[in-house]
Amino acid sequence: MVDIIELNEKIQIESSFVELINTEMHKSIIGQKNMIERLVIGLLANGHILLEGVPGLAKTQAINSLAKAIDAKFSRIQFTPDLLPADLIGTMIYSPQEEKFLVKKGPIFSNFVLADEINRAPAKVQSALLEAMQERQITIGDKTYMLDEPFLVLATQNPIEQEGTYTLPEAQLDRFMMKVVITYPKKEEEKIILRQQISAFSQKIEPVVKVDQILHAREVVKQVYLDEKIENYITDIVFATRFPDQYKLDKLKQYINYGASPRATINLALAARAYAFIKRRGYVIPEDVRAICLDVMRHRIGLTYEAEADNIKTEEIINEIINSVDVP
Repeated sequence: MVDIIELNEKIQIESSFVELINTEMHKSIIGQKNMIERLVIGLLANGHILLEGVPGLAKTQAINSLAKAIDAKFSRIQFTPDLLPADLIGTMIYSPQEEKFLVKKGPIFSNFVLADEINRAPAKVQSALLEAMQERQITIGDKTYMLDEPFLVLATQNPIEQEGTYTLPEAQLDRFMMKVVITYPKKEEEKIILRQQISAFSQKIEPVVKVDQILHAREVVKQVYLDEKIENYITDIVFATRFPDQYKLDKLKQYINYGASPRATINLALAARAYAFIKRRGYVIPEDVRAICLDVMRHRIGLTYEAEADNIKTEEIINEIINSVDVP
């Protein structure tokens, strides 16, 4: 039996550092609470994050700020159509002095990897990134190197520009725990952004959390209680994307080409636990699952031509499922 009261007290203490990260990030990021929250969830749940939004919404800056707030190695890779796998993972270089090939490691060997405009790189670069994202390892020549923990790919993409871009393959999209869509700031927030940018003073982000604290917090997140009723709720949501007719959602069947994969089920549970942790709770409630459901699911459901013709978005389908599936 799990002692919920004792677990709650432990989570209250262990999750205190989350507020330190938020405080540091808000020195350079105004508003965008949802984006910052999702980045921290990815950090705690060991999941990669894809940020999508028009230019100028501080996607890159948010990731940069998170890396600065944590005392860890950070790499920024600008994805371009002429990028090669070797530019990402490294290559073998011949040393005349030693008369042998030596490994030159690439920027992927970091704790935080910012893949800026990830959809600008061709398939061969994406395939090199796949191994790192899934297996947390890199193969150069005949040797395989394990990546340091934590290892997080934080990618950005611009949805409005199509020239010189490549649609990410479904297999790679599925490896992102969450796809977070960033919207414009509110009017009052934009005024603060304006004042901050024209001010003569700028606040420097300081490292407030160590890597060891993050790794320890991940172990604590695994202890967050997930009741069997919540497990059933999560699987029902995922199965409703595959077999909508079994959940009295017959009208959605014509719009769904393929449903969410088992990774969606796993990531919903992991993200819900991390969400409960940052809310300083030792147990998951249905509202936690509903809160992160859109971000975990939106890139895992394939739409049919009928959906495109009727201008049906993935978010509408997910909301319909959430509102129809029985809540425990």
